[in-house]
Amino acid sequence: MAQAQGLGKRYVKAFFKGFFVAVPITVTFLDRVACVARVEGASMQPSLNPGGRQASDVVLLNHWSIRNYDVQRGDIVSLVSPRNPEQKIIKRVIALEGDIIKTIGYKKKYVKVPHGHIWVEGDHHGHSFDSNAFGPVSLGLLHARATHILWPPQRWQKLQPVLPPERKPLQREQ
Repeated sequence: MAQAQGLGKRYVKAFFKGFFVAVPITVTFLDRVACVARVEGASMQPSLNPGGRQASDVVLLNHWSIRNYDVQRGDIVSLVSPRNPEQKIIKRVIALEGDIIKTIGYKKKYVKVPHGHIWVEGDHHGHSFDSNAFGPVSLGLLHARATHILWPPQRWQKLQPVLPPERKPLQREQ
């Protein structure tokens, strides 16, 4: 009986040692490397959530790939909302710093994206709260790059950086 109690204590002790090692490693991984997120809303249709409200896509967000703010036109990124810092939004990068972009309903018809900023838009222009509403976004607000659709299974795919031809920058700084 005493031997069984000693064995039980060893298992409990081993469990807690493993727990206190695993939790910080997991938190660090989710914060620095990658995590998954459910995409809500219609702003990125048809690329994400093509079925509307019936099903939400779940995407892999890669934090590591943007640690040096290395994004390209066409990337789908997650960022902190410039209007509500408690909310994360997902949009497509349309223009990089130095690019001149023709806007869709912004206060200026043409905008030169300032240094350290990007221009982001949703794919569904009529249903997107994006740079056309709040202007260029600081690179410091970038959270992650969406790299894969993980759910639903029939939509498993790698997300490629695609820039709609009508949204290409008018001029790029050399």
